Amino acid sequence: MTNPRKRARKASKKAEEATVQPLEEVQEQVEQAAKEAEEQVEQAAKEAEEQVARPLDEVLGQAEKAYAAYMEAQRQVASAYRVNEQQIAKAYKRAEQQAKNACDESIRQALKAREETMTQALKDRDDAIARAGKAYKKTKEQAEGACEASIEEAWQKREEAAEQAWQLREETIEQAWNIYSKLSR
Repeated sequence: MTNPRKRARKASKKAEEATVQPLEEVQEQVEQAAKEAEEQVEQAAKEAEEQVARPLDEVLGQAEKAYAAYMEAQRQVASAYRVNEQQIAKAYKRAEQQAKNACDESIRQALKAREETMTQALKDRDDAIARAGKAYKKTKEQAEGACEASIEEAWQKREEAAEQAWQLREETIEQAWNIYSKLSR
């Protein structure tokens, strides 16, 4: 016969070793401890029947020890449930904090990327404005140069046309005087 206290200690050690276990495993342990306690009670009853010579007090003492071991195993299982629940709550809080940290980091990176993109866009805009200003200035200078050249050419043509017209007038007047002088003679 095995000692009920040893069995209870064995069951309690198993319950202590289970730090964070699924609910099914804890339930299995409770059922196992209950079966062991029932077996101990049955064993004690069988031994009581076999050893009729033992006094009733001894059998009752063994039954009380078996019941005490059963109750202790039940307390240890309840304690294991509480420890398991606390560890699950801590794990949930850790996971929640990690998710919050990851979210915060993603938001920070998105804001940083937006800021860098906006800075680059403003720089590109300023560069484009500067290039457009240079192109405008160059085109304006070219247009002014072309305009001045056209005006100069127009003035020259006007001068030439005026000179030709004056020369034609002079020639025409001279011819007219030549004709008049021939006629008047």
